[in-house]
Amino acid sequence: MPEPATTLANPGLKRSLRFRDLVLYGIILIQPTAPMPSFGVIYSEARGHVITAILLAMVAMLFTSISYGRMARVYPHGGSAFLYVGREIHPSLGYITGWCLVMDYVLNPLICTIWCSKAVMNFLPGVPYFALAIFFAAFFTLLNCNGIETSARINAAMAAALGLVIVLVLIAAARWLLHLQHPGPGFFAAPFYDPATFNLRGLLRGTSIAVLTYIGFDGISTLTDEARDPARTVPRAIVLTCFITGLLASIEVYAAQLVWPRGLAFPDLDTAYVHVSGRMGGPILFLIVNSSLLLANIGSGMASQLGAARLLYAMGQDGALPRRFFAAVSPKSRIPRNNVILIGAICLVGALVFSYQLGTELLNYGALLAFMGVNVASILRGWRQGRFAQAIPMLLSLGGFITCALLWFSLGPLAKTAGTSWAALGILLYVFRRRYTVLPASE
Repeated sequence: MPEPATTLANPGLKRSLRFRDLVLYGIILIQPTAPMPSFGVIYSEARGHVITAILLAMVAMLFTSISYGRMARVYPHGGSAFLYVGREIHPSLGYITGWCLVMDYVLNPLICTIWCSKAVMNFLPGVPYFALAIFFAAFFTLLNCNGIETSARINAAMAAALGLVIVLVLIAAARWLLHLQHPGPGFFAAPFYDPATFNLRGLLRGTSIAVLTYIGFDGISTLTDEARDPARTVPRAIVLTCFITGLLASIEVYAAQLVWPRGLAFPDLDTAYVHVSGRMGGPILFLIVNSSLLLANIGSGMASQLGAARLLYAMGQDGALPRRFFAAVSPKSRIPRNNVILIGAICLVGALVFSYQLGTELLNYGALLAFMGVNVASILRGWRQGRFAQAIPMLLSLGGFITCALLWFSLGPLAKTAGTSWAALGILLYVFRRRYTVLPASE
């Protein structure tokens, strides 16, 4: 029979993922312990108002997740900010959006290198930081050059293990709080608002860093071809994943703020949550949290380095970058080894020059620009579709754009300078590419 044969020859992807599967994937992608590595940096910038920063960032991300969901309905076969911006606004702006996302891909393994080095120093304080930075940059690079990848099952197991760590932390925090001598209502309200330390500019700066907690929710849109009823389930899953992430993050940081005395300095700002865990649960919980977050960052660093290498490979194939170098593939491991080594070198130099905070702000520079672009694309889509009939979705997207723009302007001046320089380099490459492709055609 001809029809069954055709079906077997082109089976396509199986639409088997349910709504809850999509939400679980999103939570695993973001990681349930997402606010822990950046807790100290947010605490420092927001003057202790970490939970307020997390909640404000959640508002911006919820608005933006709605825009992502709407655009995923329109473009079900490619969930990416540069696609949405390129199609709805202009291809050149889509290219710049993609270029800024390249920076995010490269910076993720860089900040993982920094954090892993600091975490090991909690175990081995006598080892110099630069030696550990060299070790982890080389470690990620060598493993990725051999084609070792983090599987989905390992990611799921790691997410389950980190979920157990969160439970242990919350139990330890509850036990610690039960031993307090009748704290007043002000004690429990202070993490949200403390008039003695509150500063609006500092809070917005901390919120711009807290956006890192939510990075990755848009990855759900890549599963559109495998989802049941994707027009309904994918947008809902994106929004719900953002909300659950914000709820979990708020609980984690609120417990930490209650346990750690206000005004007491952290032994190390980058691994502050580990020291909070030690205060609430003693050396055993300190060991568990430090080890778990170390393993999570190792897995994230390796995976993101290979992901960045593949993105550069795609840009090399497309001609956006020199094809001979960036599109080269190792015949033995079948991976873009040049790109892996290049990113490893960038991670090494960056880990020795950048602070963890600067790395996170630079990462959020690109992410917030991409989010602003998606919100504008959603507004334009609604305007073309029905204008006043699309008033509510357009207003939600406008809210996403305004909040993301406010947070982008709240980033540190050094991060904005470095990020703008990167964007300018992308513009120069775009102009050069257009001239390079047009000239031969006119010959």
